[in-house]
Amino acid sequence: MKPIYLLLLVLIVSCKSNNTPTQNADVSPISKTLKSNQKAVDYKFDTARLLEDVKTLSSDVFEGRRTGTKGAELARDYIINRFTKLGVKPLVSNYIQAFTFETSKKYEAANVLGVIEGTLKNDKYIVLSAHYDHEGIKGGKIYNGADDDASGISALFAFAESFAENPPKHNVILAAFDAEELGLKGAYHFVEDNTVQNRNVVLNLNMDMISRSEDKQLFAVGSRYYPILKPTLQNFEAIGGVALVIDHEGITKAEDWTFSSDHAAFHKAEIPFIYFGVADHEDYHEPTDDFENINQQFYKDAVQTIITVFNQFDNLDL
Repeated sequence: MKPIYLLLLVLIVSCKSNNTPTQNADVSPISKTLKSNQKAVDYKFDTARLLEDVKTLSSDVFEGRRTGTKGAELARDYIINRFTKLGVKPLVSNYIQAFTFETSKKYEAANVLGVIEGTLKNDKYIVLSAHYDHEGIKGGKIYNGADDDASGISALFAFAESFAENPPKHNVILAAFDAEELGLKGAYHFVEDNTVQNRNVVLNLNMDMISRSEDKQLFAVGSRYYPILKPTLQNFEAIGGVALVIDHEGITKAEDWTFSSDHAAFHKAEIPFIYFGVADHEDYHEPTDDFENINQQFYKDAVQTIITVFNQFDNLDL
């Protein structure tokens, strides 16, 4: 889910909209041509479980996961259960960072926060984020949000699995944000809360809509602002059927996604970020954004791409 921030970032918005074709995008050399004979991908997570997580979170049982509803509460319980089974420790009591806000009404919301201790740079934190809320039920139809953003939340679990075999050097916070669709409220609360202010957060990798792309393009946004991150993306060797593309940063004619999702809260706080996402599709913010419509192979390869990028960033002196 990626809200559009045009003039006032505090407006209540929905996920980004993009109908502008990419022009002069910065694609890694290997990613420019995706070959049919690519070598098999060495996934660092259970691909079947990844798909099962997306399917479950985007099922009708969760009623579209709208902030403040029973469906959102069920989603929180599911995330906590997965974190617990994966050995992810709570960053805050019971994983829950509760907060309230008002728009046209008062909302009771909550982020779900886990942490994995680093092996070397344990005075610094990298935040991996995605949002679990979606549009809920409108006009009697359930907006399940498989791509937006059950795909990002399920990727957090895949990260936790990969860390079991390859522990990170930095401390890692796994952040499942609430109320993204209502103006990035969960992300802003997280950044502004003392829970984070008392920690040295050096990077945010935000995932919002990563499971389908007709052009097999996964966009990476943010390196224009933080040059230390750019070489990793420019020189990235394509994984499976995914082209990693640097774009949507306000340089080309493509729509600028700098403030389009939860990474905006980090950027405004001058915390480096990279946002991973795909272009809008016909099911964006529609009741048809269901599990059956994601591209399973692209999604698996996209998640492994992001994990591999993380591992390279984890080796940098951030």
